[in-house]
Amino acid sequence: MNILFVGDVVGSQGREMITEYVPKLKEKYRPQITIINGENAAGGKGITEKIYRGFLEAGAQAVTLGNHTWDNREIFEFIDEAKYLVRPANFPAENPGKGIVYLKFNTEEIAVISLQGRTFMPSIDCPFKKADELIQEAKKRTSIIFVDFHAEATSEKQAMGWYLDGRVSAVVGTHTHVQTADNRILPQGTAYLTDVGMTGPYDGILGVERDAVLKRFLTNLPVRFEVPKEGRKQLSAVLIEIDKASGKAKKINRILINDDHPFFS
Repeated sequence: MNILFVGDVVGSQGREMITEYVPKLKEKYRPQITIINGENAAGGKGITEKIYRGFLEAGAQAVTLGNHTWDNREIFEFIDEAKYLVRPANFPAENPGKGIVYLKFNTEEIAVISLQGRTFMPSIDCPFKKADELIQEAKKRTSIIFVDFHAEATSEKQAMGWYLDGRVSAVVGTHTHVQTADNRILPQGTAYLTDVGMTGPYDGILGVERDAVLKRFLTNLPVRFEVPKEGRKQLSAVLIEIDKASGKAKKINRILINDDHPFFS
């Protein structure tokens, strides 16, 4: 089984890259499951129902979220009815939405789990303990378990990878928006990547207009961060091959599409 995961979609430029390239990637790599992280898709913060449905129409089977889950208030109107929208499972239990979904492909089933880190992030429930709980639940249904770990610190992401090695099929990091080059299969068969990277503006800084970010660093004055709507774009993703019987990963390869890394069909 092949899983295509597309990293943090930022603003309108990120959505344009999804529309243009996800169908091409699906044609080239033939993934059985496609997952998109969409927590920055609405102007850089949050997601709307229209955007969520647009990702499904583009070919995604699930959309994961992160620390910006609640930034667009429209989400409270549809999250409980959105079957394939996955917010971090270690948010407080009374929060709406869900942190795990099950997807079917023919006779196979895959569990998709979203977790959020705590280092340099808001203090929420322990992602490691929540992972234990959800893996125990998922194992009753499937051996194929995919984890989107939305975290700031690379050390926390690596810790989660090692903690879950052999118990899940993949631990893939999101949130920091810069694709890392450490994709590997851990010793017990779990595919790991610290950060998939960002899908959106190529010439900004983490998806934001760079002049505002530079002003902040140079002056330490408060500035308003805006997401560019024009300019060059990029798509960051990862392709993971998993053995259906064991749930172990066989391959993990990064995908990066931009002007310096053009897409070849």
